[in-house]
Amino acid sequence: MAVLVIAEHDNKSLNDATRAAVTAASKMGGDIHVLVAGKGASGVAEAAAKLDGVAKVLHADAGHLEHPMAESLAALVLSLADGYDAILSPATTTGKNFMPRVAAKLDVMQISDVTSVESADTFVRPIYAGNAMMTVKSTDAKKVITVRGTTFEKAGDGGSAPVESVDAPAGPFKSAFVSEELAKSDRPELTAAKIVISGGRGMASGENFHLLDKIADKLNAAVGASRAAVDAGFVPNDYQVGQTGKVVAPELYIAVGISGAIQHLAGMKDSKVIVAINKDEEAPIFSVADYGLVADLFKALPELDAELAKAGY
Repeated sequence: MAVLVIAEHDNKSLNDATRAAVTAASKMGGDIHVLVAGKGASGVAEAAAKLDGVAKVLHADAGHLEHPMAESLAALVLSLADGYDAILSPATTTGKNFMPRVAAKLDVMQISDVTSVESADTFVRPIYAGNAMMTVKSTDAKKVITVRGTTFEKAGDGGSAPVESVDAPAGPFKSAFVSEELAKSDRPELTAAKIVISGGRGMASGENFHLLDKIADKLNAAVGASRAAVDAGFVPNDYQVGQTGKVVAPELYIAVGISGAIQHLAGMKDSKVIVAINKDEEAPIFSVADYGLVADLFKALPELDAELAKAGY
């Protein structure tokens, strides 16, 4: 059996989600190959070659792969698919973009957001916004799988796999990268942060998120939000944590003014420690919180900020 893992990266460094996907692949058995597709990403290929359990790294370098577009990336994966029994990708924005195209072209069912690998053909994935877990046994000749990175251990750096160059289909493609606008921040990226503090509808306005910013700066935390806060225009979409946003599993998750709809819980309930601050003692968020404070957030946050300052943060 051979498994191909599609690496997630920014052409400079390997995303930890790739390490989780490699761990998931190792539970299926067989040789693990990692595909690094990008432009000027030789350093990423070298990093992938050091991952535990990886037998080979395939490196495709081309201008049209600098930004991972669904058409070009899927075409490359499909050109390599004949040699593999399973194709895995992290369940990130990129993976969710191109993997359905790969599955459709191969005429197989995609198995999405896998949280556990039981065997080479049997997997566990969440359904109903994470309120139930479904065990899926696939009879497809090729398995196309996206992996929830927060539920698997990250592969270490004990390997020394060879790196092989591969050619990428040149198109023409109907879509092309035009531009992107990235929010610049000194804080850690939301899905990689060890501490996340998120605000919900209870924040009342976007201006009030400065209360979270002050605490985040002291704790070197990322700032997130519920869908209700995003839909209300308090903060941009890239803050959103939840089923339709980003899935996070930090060491500490602080939920402020968030009621705890199941869609939000689906995106953060795997956090190691969950702290909830809400004035409604019946809020569902308290059902998953390790520590809960029933209080007015506009009093609790300044008090928390002051105590952190006293503690030297």
